[in-house]
Amino acid sequence: MRPGAFFNDGKFYKGNLHTHSTNSDGVLSPEIVCKKYKQEGYDFLCISDHFVGTFNYPVTDTTKFRDDQFTTLLGAEVHSGSMLNGQLWHILAVGLSMDFTPSNSPNFTPHDNQETGPELAKRCFENGAFVTIAHPQWSGLTVNDAETILDAHAVEIYNHGCAVDSDRGDGAHLIDLMLSQGRKLNVIATDDAHFRTNDFFGGWVEVKSKLNEPEHLLKSLKEGNYYSSQGPKIIDLSITRDKLEVETSPVASIILVGYGSASIVKHGNEMKKTVINFPKGAKSPWVRVIVIDQNGKKAWTNPIWTEEL
Repeated sequence: MRPGAFFNDGKFYKGNLHTHSTNSDGVLSPEIVCKKYKQEGYDFLCISDHFVGTFNYPVTDTTKFRDDQFTTLLGAEVHSGSMLNGQLWHILAVGLSMDFTPSNSPNFTPHDNQETGPELAKRCFENGAFVTIAHPQWSGLTVNDAETILDAHAVEIYNHGCAVDSDRGDGAHLIDLMLSQGRKLNVIATDDAHFRTNDFFGGWVEVKSKLNEPEHLLKSLKEGNYYSSQGPKIIDLSITRDKLEVETSPVASIILVGYGSASIVKHGNEMKKTVINFPKGAKSPWVRVIVIDQNGKKAWTNPIWTEEL
């Protein structure tokens, strides 16, 4: 079995789904942010400014910065209600319409009579957005919190800005707990760049799409036809109940993780084509593949459900 990202028609397009501009708390204008990502070799970008009253509920319009080589997705980081720790929800909505109805979120403080985080996520989902639970480690979000979000496509497995500025950029523990409860969620790596620090060009998605156009990219994201990376490339991947075969850029480790403590690893030197045979009787309802290069940079597949093998 080859996941869709590795057999569907099209090519991989590199993009960042979480970034801020002067329309909220970023320090660069939308035009300059788009220009920087294009110059860095990105194929697409979503500027996801904070959707709160302080900034007049922006869905930043970046359509005029699109061209034949670079495109943009519209979206926002939306907020409403409180998590169990009493702090505001942060939910990433990529593909949000410009006329999305604001929540009652005047600032970054939870208020009475607000819709809840799950209610806001549901509205974004129904609006057609690709919905992600943002930076769970940074937020102090618990699995009990995450269980309440029924309308989401993914969890941020890596948030570069949170990693750089607070050493809280990880989402692997949360996604594994959710998967082990049967929740079929994917993962994304992002920057969450504000350009106040070195919080940019550190995490992205590689989306398999027929065209580098918003509607095609959004469809591929929702279908899970992508992988996430800090640097390594995953060129091809196939998996059966007996083994994993993966082709990558030169890497030092291939790790397969599953339910509970289940894991298998193969270490080497500049591995490009790797085969991992599974022990007889090995079972897990889901697995994820992580590849790590010589510099410790990672790439992550979306979860693979073994019932489909």
